[in-house]
Amino acid sequence: MFHLPSHILTSLADSLRRHPKRVTGSLAVLLLGTGVTAFGVAPLAPDAANLPVHQILEAVQPLPTQVQTDALGDFRFNLFRTEGTRSSDTADSLLKRLGINDPAAAAFLRSDANAQVILAGRTGKNVTAEASDSQQLQKLSMRWPTDDETLFKRLVIERTAAGFTSRIETAPYTSSARLASASIQTSLFAATDEARIPDSVAVQLAEIFSGDIDFRRALRKGDRFNVVYETLEADGEALRTGRVLSAEFVNAGKAYQAMWFQPPGQNSAGAPNKGGYYTLDGQSLRRAYLSSPVEFSRISSGFSMRFHPVLQKWRAHLGTDFAATTGTPARTVGDGVVEFAGVQNGYGNVVFIRHRNNHETVYAHLSKISVQRGQSVSQGQTIGLVGSTGWATGPHLHFEFRVNGAQQDPMTIAKQGETIPVSTAALPAFRQQAAGVRNQLLAAATISQTRAE
Repeated sequence: MFHLPSHILTSLADSLRRHPKRVTGSLAVLLLGTGVTAFGVAPLAPDAANLPVHQILEAVQPLPTQVQTDALGDFRFNLFRTEGTRSSDTADSLLKRLGINDPAAAAFLRSDANAQVILAGRTGKNVTAEASDSQQLQKLSMRWPTDDETLFKRLVIERTAAGFTSRIETAPYTSSARLASASIQTSLFAATDEARIPDSVAVQLAEIFSGDIDFRRALRKGDRFNVVYETLEADGEALRTGRVLSAEFVNAGKAYQAMWFQPPGQNSAGAPNKGGYYTLDGQSLRRAYLSSPVEFSRISSGFSMRFHPVLQKWRAHLGTDFAATTGTPARTVGDGVVEFAGVQNGYGNVVFIRHRNNHETVYAHLSKISVQRGQSVSQGQTIGLVGSTGWATGPHLHFEFRVNGAQQDPMTIAKQGETIPVSTAALPAFRQQAAGVRNQLLAAATISQTRAE
């Protein structure tokens, strides 16, 4: 409790006795001010509970809906669906999976010559159907690749007033670029499978960097690569994989980069200049010899001493055996002229090719020979098919590289090939393209980082 000092209380009492009206007025003003304040915060409106309640009823006329109902009743729509063909498919089962119940369409698919390509040959072909809301087929289409890498074929079946019609068209692909990245855990193909990269891209990577990386013996866990490759699309559907446009491969901590470059202009014969792979500083990755006579394959027996499976004794294996199935294309590793094509003792069907600088290559155990003596061949050209003729216990390609008649390790020879830089005239165009490639590879690398996170 608050207490005033005694001398102040005495002073207030004296003032009240001498000036009673003045003190009373002051107290009145104080109380009036308090009253005004209380009036200012009190509600001005009456209590809603005390207000009278009036109920008003009014008829509302609904808007006419018959026109809208009739319009909805007449509305028609089409449905689209895509399915892949199966080995067990019939015309009826395929249409059923497409959500179509149309006996006339099924009968047409069974009888039409063009429509036979749907269920013939390989499975997994994408078929797109357009159907009415009553499950009647309106249009069906399918696309597939041709031997021409620039064109695809399109089957179109359509309903007309007179019935169904069919036609097969040819059209050019649309090219687009895709970015991808992966890390090696066990093998190159396992890494590309994990990242959903086509096998053909893995093969190209092995080809591009084969002069610097031994993909059969030098890959390590943790090696990684970034790649930009081309896809060829038919009406938005990716039908085939095109060329690797650029790539970076990190092996044992060392990075190797490559890009596809085609110099502008034409050669002396009037044809467009030939393209190839180059390092980003302009050195060609094309060497005089490929490192392998077959596309990326497992080496079953290297250039060394081994126990001969037929002769049953140890002897020098002066070549390299590449494991491959019968019928796999065998290719020449460099430009040259066919010196011999035929059968020769333990080699079976064999091809000898003479190259410059007294170099010679041998391709043995072939199931088929595709060249003849005296024929000029170019690097990468198919000269026969892998087989098991001669002294072979199974299908593989025996390959030899000879220098002045003496066998040499083909891997060593391939790495010793000289490279050719970009011409001075094409250098400005190359540098401009290389700048874009660097950005693409950086973008591809972020895909791997995002996946890891």
